[in-house]
Amino acid sequence: MHGFDYATAYSRNIGWLTEEEQARLRHKRVAIAGMGGVGGVHLTTLARLGITRFNIADLDTFELPNFNRQAGATVSTLGRPKVDTLADMARDINPECDIRVFADGVQRHNIEAFFDGIDLYVDGLDAFAFRAREMVFAYCAERNIPATSVAPLGMSAALLNFLPGRMTFEQYFQLAGCSDAEKAIRFLVGFAPSLLHRHYLVDPTRVSLADGRGPSTGLSCMLCAGVAAAEALKILIGRGKVWAAPHAIQFDGFRNQLSHTWRPGGNRHPLNRLAIAIAKRQLGI
Repeated sequence: MHGFDYATAYSRNIGWLTEEEQARLRHKRVAIAGMGGVGGVHLTTLARLGITRFNIADLDTFELPNFNRQAGATVSTLGRPKVDTLADMARDINPECDIRVFADGVQRHNIEAFFDGIDLYVDGLDAFAFRAREMVFAYCAERNIPATSVAPLGMSAALLNFLPGRMTFEQYFQLAGCSDAEKAIRFLVGFAPSLLHRHYLVDPTRVSLADGRGPSTGLSCMLCAGVAAAEALKILIGRGKVWAAPHAIQFDGFRNQLSHTWRPGGNRHPLNRLAIAIAKRQLGI
């Protein structure tokens, strides 16, 4: 381990954390599905926080279009599995890391193993991976596993927490029975009801909900990782306020604005329903 010592490596956390809290983090296990835009940087950020146990999943390899935002995307990793690259990066930060790798992603046949012994789920799935996301969040709700998700929208981070006994992912987003295009609209409206990022999109042709594509920025992924790590910290040590859905929080770095919304009923709320209807009309859905 080249002289690695956990207490020394994480000594600068002490002061903001007590030594007892740091010791508790050391033995927590976090699941992260998706090692792309936000998932990879979630893993490395949580590893630097001192968490040592992870279950991580991804079935993709690195490509050039990943370079603007994804941790681990470099010339030397082109074509390499994301999950293996990020596991190596986390172990390079902390050689004590116990990482269980799921190289075929999270699917029905392995979801029980993926969530085995998990204290917290941190979402890193692609924005348009609706079936996988619905399955994962439904499993968390059934098994009382706290889950946090922070969406990188424009140059902002949009936070939603789903906690045991509170509003579930499906109750909030109301995705059942919707087409993928409508799910995308409901997802975006639900995550960021204030839509702080909508004012500075300079080329709308780069967005296609039907094709499952849109522009992205690395800075938003970094913002998301900081927010997700803070939520993970609070949930895992049991200190600090954690806002659960139907509360949603968005911070936009480009506009220097913060929005905290409360939408009882989630996407059934009249304001969200109006925003969804307008978006569907504009897109001809």
